Amino acid sequence: MYLITVFGNLLIILAISSDSHLHTPMYFFLDNLSFVDICFTSTIIPKMLWNIQTQSKVITYADCLTQIYFLILFAVSDIFLLSVMAYDRFVAICHPLHYTVIMNPWLCGLLVLVSWLSVVSLFYCTMLGVYLSSAAPQNSHSSAVVSVMYTVVTPMLNPFIYSLRNKDIKRALKAITGVPVM
Repeated sequence: MYLITVFGNLLIILAISSDSHLHTPMYFFLDNLSFVDICFTSTIIPKMLWNIQTQSKVITYADCLTQIYFLILFAVSDIFLLSVMAYDRFVAICHPLHYTVIMNPWLCGLLVLVSWLSVVSLFYCTMLGVYLSSAAPQNSHSSAVVSVMYTVVTPMLNPFIYSLRNKDIKRALKAITGVPVM
């Protein structure tokens, strides 16, 4: 699943960057979302796979803090980018004649920058929430299932949900791979 997530998101990034028809706000945000999804899953899954392979559950305190820092950073970045993508679609649907004026390259860059800055500024509040929630007793099996769903399945499905239904992305992927996409 990890390889599918990374490969799927890399294909989306490659398709968007190689096709000049896809250099629009919607695909700019999708490109960033794919990058964040790769980073998000790469924060947890390699260590988890290593732990499964070695039958070890050991992690140093510094490694744990680093992992939690990047996990929260990329998870909140995902949320903000999805919000920006929703705003982009709102403008496209509700103000189609003004779309190119409203969603200009400067605003798109600003929205992504604000998303990243918001993540950094909100990081400490989120970290406090994670710290406080870890003190509550929880069922470890249900926590593990929820963790896998959130860290693996969701980022794996994002390329399919946001891209493979789209004829422009399908055309770009066909141009890259030479194989027709669903």
